[in-house]
Amino acid sequence: MQYPFTRKRRLRASAALRNLSQEHRLTINDLIWPVFVLDGFNRSEPIESMPGVSRLSVDLLLDKLIPLHEKGLNAIAIFPVVHAEYKSDDAAEAWNPEGLVQKSIKTIKSALPNLCVISDVALDPYTSHGQDGIINEHGDILNDVTIKALIMQALSHAKAGADVVAPSDMMDGRIGAIREALENKKHHNTGILAYSAKYASVFYGPFRDAVGSAGNLGQSSKDTYQMNPANALEAIDEIAMDLDEGADLVMVKPGMPYLDIIKTAKDHFNVPICAYQVSGEYAMLQSAIENGFLDEQKAVMEALLCFKRAGTDAILTYYADRVTEWLNP
Repeated sequence: MQYPFTRKRRLRASAALRNLSQEHRLTINDLIWPVFVLDGFNRSEPIESMPGVSRLSVDLLLDKLIPLHEKGLNAIAIFPVVHAEYKSDDAAEAWNPEGLVQKSIKTIKSALPNLCVISDVALDPYTSHGQDGIINEHGDILNDVTIKALIMQALSHAKAGADVVAPSDMMDGRIGAIREALENKKHHNTGILAYSAKYASVFYGPFRDAVGSAGNLGQSSKDTYQMNPANALEAIDEIAMDLDEGADLVMVKPGMPYLDIIKTAKDHFNVPICAYQVSGEYAMLQSAIENGFLDEQKAVMEALLCFKRAGTDAILTYYADRVTEWLNP
């Protein structure tokens, strides 16, 4: 039918009609809160490049998590801030059973057993050079040597009680190797969230400051293992390989600049698609908000709704604590 019989504005005429005809919705169940944990007690360090976000010791983190969990926040992703004395070329601290992440998982799961705890599996917080892998004397990333380290790291997280381990390193073959190791150690129910389409992006800068790996990385890049931002079809190959190897969920990272990748992934695969609204995205939004250029709540909610429209099932966002409060005041 043509105008005037068809008027698209009819369903926009009132809030009630707009709500009834809305295609996508953002809920608390869509949120994963990335958190930066510090060793020690009663410690809080604001992150200069991420205004409104702080590194926290686990006791202070729990003070925030408990009321948020009561309001419906279901999941967090843990990222460690590792002191320089624990960094090394072989990243051995990554699988220390008494390490920062392992102790944090135990503490959080003891206090909040129903909270989904996702642990980052990557070596860059622990390496003296800031790379996600073990390197040789020429600075080359040794894929298969790195996988052996990642297996030990993932197993230590699973033993500590992590619900999901999340390899974010982009080494070839690591999902299958980690899945096999988890099965052999009877961690059958430990899920794997694979960072399958992780791009070599400039938008990670504030995160590297937050975990203290930026200085170690220096002028080096991660271009030999993270994906070329120019490539789209390659992401589908990466996701397919990780699913074949045993991934339960997959990640596209960064988020908003890669909504096309999220949409394509959702069209191809019947698995949960996660996206990471990364630190650079957060810093840009927050800068505009703090300068009065954007309304915080409206801007954040619109940005996150875009992820849902593209096909995202779960969103890692540094705004998860605030959004939880907005959705369930």
